[in-house]
Amino acid sequence: MRPDTPAENVDHTAEAARLERTAGLYPEDAEALLLRAAAHLELSGDRPAATKLYDRLLSPSDTGPSGLENPSLVRALKASNLWEYDHEAEARAIIDGVRAASPRDPAPWVIVAEALEAHDELEAAHETFTEGARLLLTDVAEPPYSTHPLLYGRHRVRRMLGLSHDDWDALADTLHTMPVSLDELHDPKRVWSLGSDNPADLEAEISRLRAELGAYREALSRPFPVAMLHWPADELTELLDAYPPLAAEYPSYDDHLATIESALRELASSGTPNLGVVRGTVPSYEAFAASEGASPADPALLPQYATTLAARGRAVAWPPQRGAACWCGSEQPYAQCHGLGGPAATDR
Repeated sequence: MRPDTPAENVDHTAEAARLERTAGLYPEDAEALLLRAAAHLELSGDRPAATKLYDRLLSPSDTGPSGLENPSLVRALKASNLWEYDHEAEARAIIDGVRAASPRDPAPWVIVAEALEAHDELEAAHETFTEGARLLLTDVAEPPYSTHPLLYGRHRVRRMLGLSHDDWDALADTLHTMPVSLDELHDPKRVWSLGSDNPADLEAEISRLRAELGAYREALSRPFPVAMLHWPADELTELLDAYPPLAAEYPSYDDHLATIESALRELASSGTPNLGVVRGTVPSYEAFAASEGASPADPALLPQYATTLAARGRAVAWPPQRGAACWCGSEQPYAQCHGLGGPAATDR
């Protein structure tokens, strides 16, 4: 989650320093933690310091870019940041590299396209949004939630360019569920209303902005989830071989998966919000046990471990977004896997 709290309400520099320290304690989460730290530095106005963090993540080392989960995302964020403090040539070069890499994650496409859009490169932004949509959404029956910003951004830029709606614009309209339509949110004439002397124009714009801000905050806000601990099959085998007393908690792998799904459904039916799944690994669990001064064979440590992983941003929201893969790692859509016969995946 990228922070969006105004600087007057939080000490972004101190928060960035805290996240850097936390990254040192949890190297396996360093990428996510340092990206959040860089975002805080950007919000504090210290963009050169943010660039240093991006460079730190991308620098060749034992845990260099080959070990990053999403190097294209880091490069896209670096490019966007560089352009904001007059390093346009370098930013453009990085953007070209991100586009050439054709990442399968929509976030880098959205970030570089929005960077182009923010600097009035509307044609290039439109090309970038379209490239990303073509790569990720061609022959896809139902766009995953993570791809919606691609379609919304493309819709917005096409409105600015005065282009007529096409099939992807129509799809964006159907996916958008806020009270104010995309056509109204992306109307270029909205900009003119900000200079109007007519109170009705300004009130209408305030209403639109509230709807837009509500959608933005809804997408960003992921309050601390109640998380269930999931062990992939190979990790569970290794865990039980090393710590046989835990076998009573996990009679079989299939039972483990069924227990997670049934527990989440029960929590959901009782009205518990913000449910999630965290994926455990034996080395991480052993390190956690050591930090707690406890034995990994103690079953009471398992829920504490799950809570700690969730606090470090490792939880995946449940149920998965409509069209997304199942939480169990099968790579099948949730609705065709553990979601069969249960509550449908929802848009958030």
